[in-house]
Amino acid sequence: MKREMNSALVVCTRRIGDVLLSTPVVRSLKAALPHLMIDMLVFEGTQDIVSANRDVRRIWTIAEHPPIGTHLALLRSLWRRYDIALSVLAGDRPSFHAWVAGRYRIGTLLPDKKSWWKRRLLNEWVPFDNLHTHTVAMNLKLLVPLDITPLGTPVVSWTHEDEQSLGHVLPQVRDSRPYAVLHVSPKFSYKTWTVAGWIALGRWLMQRGMTVVVTGMETAGQSYCEQVLHGLPESANLVGHITLPALGCLVSHAALYVGTDTAVSHMAAAVGVPSVVLFGPSNPVKWGPWPKDFPSTTESPWNKRGSQRQGNVFLLQGAGECVPCLAEGCDRHVNSLSDCLQQLSVHRVIQAIETMLGEREFSFSVPARV
Repeated sequence: MKREMNSALVVCTRRIGDVLLSTPVVRSLKAALPHLMIDMLVFEGTQDIVSANRDVRRIWTIAEHPPIGTHLALLRSLWRRYDIALSVLAGDRPSFHAWVAGRYRIGTLLPDKKSWWKRRLLNEWVPFDNLHTHTVAMNLKLLVPLDITPLGTPVVSWTHEDEQSLGHVLPQVRDSRPYAVLHVSPKFSYKTWTVAGWIALGRWLMQRGMTVVVTGMETAGQSYCEQVLHGLPESANLVGHITLPALGCLVSHAALYVGTDTAVSHMAAAVGVPSVVLFGPSNPVKWGPWPKDFPSTTESPWNKRGSQRQGNVFLLQGAGECVPCLAEGCDRHVNSLSDCLQQLSVHRVIQAIETMLGEREFSFSVPARV
């Protein structure tokens, strides 16, 4: 340990999934230094994913595009408040916020000429790799200068009140009836599967005696979710009816989880539930769900191409020579669709589920790099 630390700020001003994938940094710090008071700075609307995290003392929030007065007030509140600040993002504002908040600063940065001024803001920095290193592994590299042992599994948290509220809307959580969670609607259209696929999968699960619980994004995907629910009238509809922490509790008790490239899939992987995750244009090396208890000493659990299994997660990749293209849909915008997912058959998903549910124990292997 290079420095004595009593307070720390972890900066992760991005999406919900990014905030969740920064929790291994928080958990590692707390495990090594139980006395350390750890706060987080995140975007407004993403704080629920860590609101019940016992490793976090306080959550600061900032709008993605804050009014200048509000921003200045935050900066005054943060000014040199912490012994150390860590930025898990290589952007301008996260690096600046770390500089404002921390008497000692560590961050990730692109090793390019344009980042020269950000390097001057940080006491130490780690080269940011956006292609060959998983987000969890990339974040944990910030701990190397501090000689802190990395703990890789993201932390999914909820309160007793969340669990009680869930029991009211879904009694199956409190008894022994098995249920499957189908998280059908991610935030962006280019990550979606087909309505027909979800309906066929839900009916197949019901025929085998399993209760089907449908979850999804209420705002961006309301019409999409309604179409799926219309085809699965006997399913439990929890779209928009529970909080994000309660959703983590729901998934933790499930016999099976199926979803796409979304924060909830990361939650399912982290709590150890047998999970089948449908991947299309996204890079699995960077964004594949981190399986529960996967060793934190590797760069990623996943190879870039091909369907693959690690521990409690089966990553099912859509077919095509272009997969993964790393683009936002075939029309290159977030509201377009991805052919690799639209053409993914329900038979392949069922085969993956049968493989996962047929396994009594989960194991890991070191992925081959291609």
